[in-house]
Amino acid sequence: MKIKQLPTLLANQIAAGEVVERPASVVKELLENSLDAGATRIDIDIENGGVRLIRIRDNGEGIAKKDMPMALSRHATSKISELDDLEHVATLGFRGEALASIASVARVSLLSRTAEENSAWKITACGRDEDYQFEPVAHPQGTTIEVRDLFFNTPARRKFLRTEKTELNHLEETIRRIALSRFNVAISLKHNQRVILNLQPAASEDEKTKRLREILGSNFIDNALHIDFEAAGVRIWGWLSLPTFSRSQADLQYFYVNGRIIRDKVVNHAVRQAYHDVLYHGRHPAFVLFFECDPASVDVNVHPTKHEVRFRERQLVHDFIFKSLHKAIADTRPTEQIAAQANHTNYSSSQKPTAFKVQETMAVYNDLHHNTADIIKDSPSLNPQSLHQPVTDAICESSETKTIPPLGFALAQLHGIYILAENENGLVLVDMHAAHERITYERLKRNWQKACVQTQPLLVPVTIALSNKEADLADDNKSFFDQLGFVVERVGPESILVREVPTIFQKADISQLVRDIISDCIAHGKSHRVENDIHNLLSTMACHGSVRAHRQLTIAEMNNLLRDMESTERSGQCNHGRPTWTQLSMSELDKLFLRGR
Repeated sequence: MKIKQLPTLLANQIAAGEVVERPASVVKELLENSLDAGATRIDIDIENGGVRLIRIRDNGEGIAKKDMPMALSRHATSKISELDDLEHVATLGFRGEALASIASVARVSLLSRTAEENSAWKITACGRDEDYQFEPVAHPQGTTIEVRDLFFNTPARRKFLRTEKTELNHLEETIRRIALSRFNVAISLKHNQRVILNLQPAASEDEKTKRLREILGSNFIDNALHIDFEAAGVRIWGWLSLPTFSRSQADLQYFYVNGRIIRDKVVNHAVRQAYHDVLYHGRHPAFVLFFECDPASVDVNVHPTKHEVRFRERQLVHDFIFKSLHKAIADTRPTEQIAAQANHTNYSSSQKPTAFKVQETMAVYNDLHHNTADIIKDSPSLNPQSLHQPVTDAICESSETKTIPPLGFALAQLHGIYILAENENGLVLVDMHAAHERITYERLKRNWQKACVQTQPLLVPVTIALSNKEADLADDNKSFFDQLGFVVERVGPESILVREVPTIFQKADISQLVRDIISDCIAHGKSHRVENDIHNLLSTMACHGSVRAHRQLTIAEMNNLLRDMESTERSGQCNHGRPTWTQLSMSELDKLFLRGR
């Protein structure tokens, strides 16, 4: 077989197959170059979904005349010069092939001027090798790149493009991803001369929130938590949706590593674990999260499109992300949610929230105090002491501070299912079974954690055949298995022996369970399978042990439930991911009755 050197054009077209899949791919590469050039404003003009024209203009540092031909050559870049640079990449577009690949499958014009030059210059490439001709043009500092007739010389590639609308949707999504990663950059988008997007720079938190609202819609930002955690040289910050705001598909998930949007199995697993027992089955959370770390600790050059990365300390990354998100979700109480909702609500001028008269409320509950114990003692699922004391404490505290609890005070029960309560913002509706189920579940989890794992020796130890790699992992992680309640012993190059298991799993398929744990450890560095299975069992117990629908509660019982919700982690949703309560503000109630019109 004769070996020969590929022509430069053919090599570029092959490279184009790696990075230029559709118009959106071109936009991604060009936008990354603009951001790396320090641009603070980027204007994008598109025609025919990007197939006929893609024009991107920025106000970055520009390209010097002498460097412009090199910019259209393969393996040419200003961002790395040696291996050490590649291991500490802090820029977005660093491969040095994008412009050459694009120029090999489209008609490309490059216009640019630096601050040091008196005039701008233009250079063109039309899908073939040639001696570039310069011509002076009028252009401010920065760069404009025009890409026309994409895949004009590769019809086989062009026929795989979709409709104009589909290609525009992909292109818009690419721009959204970039816009979410760089709040300080103004970005505009026109399609067929029509303005699609016009984002202004966002510096303050309010401006960032406005940009999120413009890009992702009001529903997301109205149901999102702002988080910011930092430890051991890494940081995660951004916006995380409440469990009750979930999606049927994973279409609102944006995760950035040092400003670069990525997809990663370790990250996905950590996020799923954080939402484990608060998300309805088959639903997906929404988030815009930014992970910051030392560039040397992450390899961003493992995929041609740079969408995938490899963390050098993946276990540390997984645990940090999981614990941060888990804490944010667990710490969410009605107090924070109601405060957030109040920030998005403008009360009608025709009616203000009713001010509670705390002393009068206190008198009502004092009258109830004497009869509460007798009424509650007949309720097997509710403890009289735990029910009554928080109510009294909450009322006393309210009378002293003149404040109203976040979920307010109960007014009535509707059809034995819902609790109606009044707070400072309006009307609160609570699904009493769902709420009590979460409260019971969280108490069971705390009790289980305090009691530690109870183990049971097996009458006949279970021998499990594994691969050598799997057996090595089990042998090296005996302490981890001990924490889970399993006593394992290496008995051969490809086999282990299980002598003890958690009591709760004594009738389970031990062999399959241990295999699954080892598989999780290999894939994700850690397994939460046992904990998840125990939580599932506790969840079932909580469901059966909670107050049932159509059970008549007293006012005191209802208020105790409200106070418990205010102090319980994840009380905004039941064990199955359903919401436990909702708020109707005065302005929303006014709209229902057309008040103020």
